[in-house]
Amino acid sequence: MTSFLEAITSKIVLFDGAMGTEIQRLNPEPRDFPDSRDGFNDGLTLNKPEWIKQIHRSYLKVGADCIETNTFGSNYLKLAEYAYGNETLEFNKKAANLAREVCEEPEFRDRQRYVIGSMGPTGYLPSSDDPDLGQKTTDQIKEAFLPQAEGLILGGVDALLIETSQDILEVKLAIEACHDVIKKVGRKVPIIANVTLDQYGKMLLGTNIQAAYTTVSDMEIDVFGLNCSTGPAEMTPSVRWLNEQDELPILVVPNAGMPQNEGGKAVYKMTPSALSEKLKEFIENYNRVRIIGGCCGTNPLHIAEMRKILDLY
Repeated sequence: MTSFLEAITSKIVLFDGAMGTEIQRLNPEPRDFPDSRDGFNDGLTLNKPEWIKQIHRSYLKVGADCIETNTFGSNYLKLAEYAYGNETLEFNKKAANLAREVCEEPEFRDRQRYVIGSMGPTGYLPSSDDPDLGQKTTDQIKEAFLPQAEGLILGGVDALLIETSQDILEVKLAIEACHDVIKKVGRKVPIIANVTLDQYGKMLLGTNIQAAYTTVSDMEIDVFGLNCSTGPAEMTPSVRWLNEQDELPILVVPNAGMPQNEGGKAVYKMTPSALSEKLKEFIENYNRVRIIGGCCGTNPLHIAEMRKILDLY
């Protein structure tokens, strides 16, 4: 058994692609969601577990080393919006178990596969003085992540992924929550801290990559990464700077290009080959990039192309 951290030391590890857009391809109807709450994607783990397993399988079949749990919006505050807040721990545990079951299917025992516990934002910005977005205290934000991290760890994830983060203070609070739960449960799990930058290299509240990295890099995290918001080209200056620090392993999980508005919907048009070629440049130029994958707009075809590139190394 090779641990997740051992794996990223010895090779470049491939994450999966988007979950949300793959769910939409299944054309869910309100009745498919718990309590008919349309758009409650994480709730499909309860109502349509075979759908989620099907998406996990689709990424493993094309060569992903890791699959992310369907828990992007499963912190307490997000689940409370759907009246499932009090079930946060069990909710996350079930999603982790489900992903683990897929990884252990005979078809995928050809090599080690990893389950990554996805922890998305709460929807609030603790650094902001906005009357709506800034209304939750730092304690409330941290407490929202505690049962999520515990459920994911008890469900057997190989790493925790704090992702698509817009506020660096929220990232700090999520990391603290992860450490508290690791201590409570008594099982050490790697922590990956991701931030999301716009095309100008800034987080939503204006934090640049240097400030974001400096804020959390000494919090005993294991990987620092960039995901979502932009395509790979826009990430280049930030990836270059992170590589120059020569400290933590780097994760790069971009969208399939910059989103384009078509009829009120975000459309991502970067082809699998174009996205993979850009990530290949990152691998060749920046030795600390140890994890690649796809975010919004990516699908198994994108991950299959990334697998072909990684198999050349």
